Amino acid sequence: MRILGRFLFLLVFLRLDSFGAVEDGVVMIRSVVQDYDYRMPWKQKGMEIKVGSGFVIEGKRVLTNAHNVANAKYVELRKEKSAKRFPAFVKFIGHDCDLALLVPFDSDFFDGTAALRLGGIPAINSKVSTYGFPVGGNRVSVTEGVVSRIETDIYVLTGADKHLVVQTDAAINPGNSGGPVVQNGKVVGVAFQGLRQAENIGYMIPTTVIRHFLMDIEDGRYDGFGSLGFTYNTALHNPSYRKFLKVPEGIEGVVVEQVLLDSSVSGILKREDVITRIGGYKIDNDGMIRMYGLRVDFSEAIEQKQLGEEIEIEFYRKGIRKVANVEVALNRTVLDYARRYDKPPSYFIYAGLVFTPLTRNLLETWGRNWIRVLPNHLRYLFAFSTELNQDPLRKEYVLLSEILSDPVNAYASSYKNFVLESINDMPIRSLKDIPKALAKTKKGFCVFRFMDKLRPLVIEAKRAEERGEKILQTYNVPKDHRFEEENQ
Repeated sequence: MRILGRFLFLLVFLRLDSFGAVEDGVVMIRSVVQDYDYRMPWKQKGMEIKVGSGFVIEGKRVLTNAHNVANAKYVELRKEKSAKRFPAFVKFIGHDCDLALLVPFDSDFFDGTAALRLGGIPAINSKVSTYGFPVGGNRVSVTEGVVSRIETDIYVLTGADKHLVVQTDAAINPGNSGGPVVQNGKVVGVAFQGLRQAENIGYMIPTTVIRHFLMDIEDGRYDGFGSLGFTYNTALHNPSYRKFLKVPEGIEGVVVEQVLLDSSVSGILKREDVITRIGGYKIDNDGMIRMYGLRVDFSEAIEQKQLGEEIEIEFYRKGIRKVANVEVALNRTVLDYARRYDKPPSYFIYAGLVFTPLTRNLLETWGRNWIRVLPNHLRYLFAFSTELNQDPLRKEYVLLSEILSDPVNAYASSYKNFVLESINDMPIRSLKDIPKALAKTKKGFCVFRFMDKLRPLVIEAKRAEERGEKILQTYNVPKDHRFEEENQ
């Protein structure tokens, strides 16, 4: 009985000691954020206070979620055992993977803290503990749960980027975001989002994504996660289509649907190529590979590469096997599906016409159900911009997003929310093309042509010049333009 008692005491002691070590590494994060107004891009919205969690890692750094500090004007850190608040700055931020690295201005912050170490991917049905400061509490909270699923899914912050996620039934509440999820004394994930439609379902960012982020920033900047620049389908389940593509018996894979313009696989892959292997991993007809002892999306093989690295792909074209090494690059579409943060939106104003790049942030100003209530031509462009754009020189779509009403633009309202195609017959491929095109007036007039509009908008150049400054003063606009390079 004495031996058993001592053993139980030792277990409790180790449990408390383990908790204490983790607890000493957990940090409360308070930030003041101010989002941008994409309808009136020279303005910002009201300030908001966010409270989240983070944890100390080696190198006297604090890891947290990007959404805790995105568009932040001020950030401060606090430890559970101290009332002192330590101002900090965002050293690196990856919106695509929802991770950020913070550094306090005063290194004394780390006195009494413990740097937490990273572990591996937790097994299905294994127990994990989530640490953090939920709902703004002043004490570290610990909730336990079981890992129920590991899969590739969309990260909510950008609404577009997909990475590996780990699902657990440990409750992840507001304030928990950014806190460590721990197993056997090591961090196996970062708590980052929950599922509103269900109770006690939360998600964490696994250490595979965390390690990619930390390795990326070793050169002093964050580049992001890459892709191979093509879309695909899983049509090989259809035996007739399989025969049509002349895929050998016993071979599985995915079918290339479209190669993105100017992507890293342009000139290598073609439509209806069948990709059967990537980075040494066999791809099945669902687009899955075996990795980490799991069945995961084949994109995970690409996720382990940094930008600029190469990966080998095997594919069949009309029954002929081919192998190629291709570069992992960003390969973003012209109309990016991802939300933007930390950079003020660009704009250009002429004669009260407000032109801005067409972005998801701008489209979401139509409200919570924006994808349903958008004008049809914008919804179609957002959904099929990759297929519709055939101009390799295009950098972005430019939208007439607002009109600052004035006699000089009194008849321009029907052109609002249409994409600018050209000014004075000069193609508009980015916002920076506008001032160059305006210089080419035709007999004293500026002629604006828009996509999906047969009739041009004509503005008298002299009147526009006379009214320009007055319009800015009337609507309290400090400047008539802001380009992206000014945002750096």
